[in-house]
Amino acid sequence: MKKYDVVILTERRYVNPTKIDNYISNVLLEDDLVKKGLEKDGLKVIRLSWDDCDFDWSSTKYILFRTTWDYFDRFEEFSTWLEKVRKLTTLINSEAIIRWNLDKHYLLDLQNDGVHICESYFVEKGENTSLEESSEKYNLTNFVLKPYISGGGRHTYKITPENLQEHEALFKELITKEAYILQPFQYNIVEKGEISLMIMNGEFTHAVLKVAKPGDFRVQDDFGGTVHDYKPTDEEIAFAEKAINACLEKPMYARVDIFTDNNNKLAIAELELIEPELWFRNYPEAASKLSKGIKQLILN
Repeated sequence: MKKYDVVILTERRYVNPTKIDNYISNVLLEDDLVKKGLEKDGLKVIRLSWDDCDFDWSSTKYILFRTTWDYFDRFEEFSTWLEKVRKLTTLINSEAIIRWNLDKHYLLDLQNDGVHICESYFVEKGENTSLEESSEKYNLTNFVLKPYISGGGRHTYKITPENLQEHEALFKELITKEAYILQPFQYNIVEKGEISLMIMNGEFTHAVLKVAKPGDFRVQDDFGGTVHDYKPTDEEIAFAEKAINACLEKPMYARVDIFTDNNNKLAIAELELIEPELWFRNYPEAASKLSKGIKQLILN
């Protein structure tokens, strides 16, 4: 017999924080909504940091990834832990889909399956090239540089003809450690924002619009971006669901980030299938939808 039905995963700084600001308050609220939803459905739940050394991971039926927002800064350690726990219990989303989604090369898989993505060019780890050579190769003038494994805008830069040379040394250093993506700068994200659509157990539940602060291009609140309730069109919902259907396998939960590209076509910015912010606080019913999907798994 397993001791727990579900472990809700967070990271150490969010387990028992002593100082609670608005950011941490939202983290705790989001996780609590999920926990209460699972408990309401009769499931035994505990919330832990993914790097908890004292917990027996074989004592739970499922592990639900939620606010593990330090994994990309501790990727080697996280990857080792992932390899260990997958043999002891079942992950939600699965290990296969986590590893697929970790590496932004998945965008090319979506593109090959007929899902329109943000135009993306990969510079592989250790490749002998410069920013100038890469920009000429792909005919890029204003573009964004970001790592293939990232979160929260980590090492994400807007490159222009005016600052390209300033970033050459940094690029040379970064590319020795990991692969990077070059993407044409998307003006509509700045002018109109980026839409995040939440999908629970295969069904759309709610959406938000993320808007960058004036003078910036990053929509994350870490950089002053703001979030607004949003009612998507039928076309936007269908586009998000098409992207989910093109995934390696059906995820239990997902966030699909979309925008209108420079050619006025809907495009995927990112699929977030590991530990996305899902704005349950805007629509608590989505936490209940997630819980019911997990309960179905357990009953089956």
